Amino acid sequence: MTIDAVYNSKLLEFAGNIPRIGRLDAPDGSAKAHSKLCGSTVSVDVMTDGERVTDYAHDVKACALGQAAASILAANVIGATMDELVQGREELRAMLKEDGGAPTGRFAELEFLSPVKEYRARHASTMLAYDAVVQAMEQALARHAA
Repeated sequence: MTIDAVYNSKLLEFAGNIPRIGRLDAPDGSAKAHSKLCGSTVSVDVMTDGERVTDYAHDVKACALGQAAASILAANVIGATMDELVQGREELRAMLKEDGGAPTGRFAELEFLSPVKEYRARHASTMLAYDAVVQAMEQALARHAA
């Protein structure tokens, strides 16, 4: 597979049209994920009703792959439960690292990132938004439970 197959038109479309850019004023949870290998960073903020994401914003300083993954997350995150966020993260990880199938459900569009599995050095930056949103949601749910 060539690098051109990784940076396909659909992936570049996601990367060029990232929704929900910015930060929330008073989030229930926030987290930041950073890839030491490439320097990409994604910071996310979530608001919840104690069960589901009700608002979301992120600051994405990442390569096109990290941007595309973050774009897919942001377009589909409102209404997601913790279980759905973890499922999306784990399905993406399995697709990239364990030759798993394409993600299903809410984050099924992650299938467009499947060519990335051939480029191990790009896995961390592709996972950043999903790692951060799960951490932010854990924080938000703990705050609601307190």
